[in-house]
Amino acid sequence: MRVGNGAWNQRQLDVYGELLGAAQRLVDQLGELDPVTRRFLTAAADTAAVRWTEKDQGIWEIRGEPRDFLYSKLMCWVALDRAIALAEPLGASDRVPAWTSARDEIRAAILERGWSETAGAFTQAFGGDDLDASNLMLAITGFLPGTDPRMKATIDATAERLTDDRGLVYRYLAQDGLEGEEGTFLLCTFWLAQAQALAGEVDQARATFERAVAYVNDVGLLAEEVDTGGAEMIGNYPQAFSHIGLVNAAWAIAQAEQDAGPRRPVTAGPRADAPSGGR
Repeated sequence: MRVGNGAWNQRQLDVYGELLGAAQRLVDQLGELDPVTRRFLTAAADTAAVRWTEKDQGIWEIRGEPRDFLYSKLMCWVALDRAIALAEPLGASDRVPAWTSARDEIRAAILERGWSETAGAFTQAFGGDDLDASNLMLAITGFLPGTDPRMKATIDATAERLTDDRGLVYRYLAQDGLEGEEGTFLLCTFWLAQAQALAGEVDQARATFERAVAYVNDVGLLAEEVDTGGAEMIGNYPQAFSHIGLVNAAWAIAQAEQDAGPRRPVTAGPRADAPSGGR
């Protein structure tokens, strides 16, 4: 039996982007920010500007030595990009030049060191060749257009080389320092559908979406993963991230299909044999 989380003392630099991204989306609902919140968000952006060069364990809490995970760098870029947009309500217009400079440095580093000619895609960590589904967020966060050639190559590489025989997406297939195997991740599969929609691959996006949404159970819930050996949902249940991924992917597909012309609506309903939950 295990008590606690083995990653409790890890460094994960993506959190700054999560914070500023949420604040930027919610600023209209939040109204005028109070001084404590302004100082907190400004400090988060300042920290991202300084710490983005550090190695960490990444979004997936990978064991072993810290590395330059691309997703962590990306989310520091997001933190600064959103902070620049929020500079006026944050009362931090004086920081915009420094934030802009750091944001541009991160962008250059990702484009130069995050791409692998060997893999033909953006990769899990600088200097590596392993794929990682979190790199689909390069398009989803707006770092690159989905139609950018290197982004499309990464989307297609994920669909071709980071999926099981059902077309469901693994987080990654690289060695992570943990024993055993894991299932495919529903959030990552919805990321792929969303990225495909942003790339204009509308038919592929719908097909990917429908493969994942087929696992919605009889009460409309999803777990974290799908067992690779069967059709059972496993991991955390219900998993909010899976549902967030579903909503975002459905919206992106609907928008892409609207641009392409009328199509039947994206729907989410249970299969007749859908599993009842996780374990």
